[in-house]
Amino acid sequence: MDIEIAFEDPWPESAALVDRVEASVCAAQAVAPELANPRLVTSLLFTGDEAIHALNREWRERDKPTNVLSFPMVERAELLVLAPDGPPEMLGDIALALETVSREARAKEVELEAHVAHLVVHGLLHLAGYDHVHSDEEADAMEALESRALAKMGFPDPYGESELEE
Repeated sequence: MDIEIAFEDPWPESAALVDRVEASVCAAQAVAPELANPRLVTSLLFTGDEAIHALNREWRERDKPTNVLSFPMVERAELLVLAPDGPPEMLGDIALALETVSREARAKEVELEAHVAHLVVHGLLHLAGYDHVHSDEEADAMEALESRALAKMGFPDPYGESELEE
């Protein structure tokens, strides 16, 4: 998967953060092999609460900022049968909001980069068609994948005590 990363104010561009994103992609691919298709392209935008709030209001009809938004462009059924040879295929877009992500990291007492890793994995799983809002079974399956991916990166289970803001 090719991941295109953009930084907007207030996120400072960071080589360490780019490295963390790349490790998160590898971990997500390890637990969800459909993400390992070499044709896939994903964009990741590091932005602020104001921009996320506007996107959340426009696309989800929720008038508040949130930590991460995912915008899939490929249906899961199509992703599962996508041949590895051919032109690039845009999997979707992910956006993270600095203020909310930072606030959550402090509340969870985890490093910002660890929480970013979790949210990137979370966003990628959404792009792959996983969800956590329609049923407890789907939520449990998605959380298990996230926990396995983060364990591969040496991070503890993020669902030990609290849930993601959604």
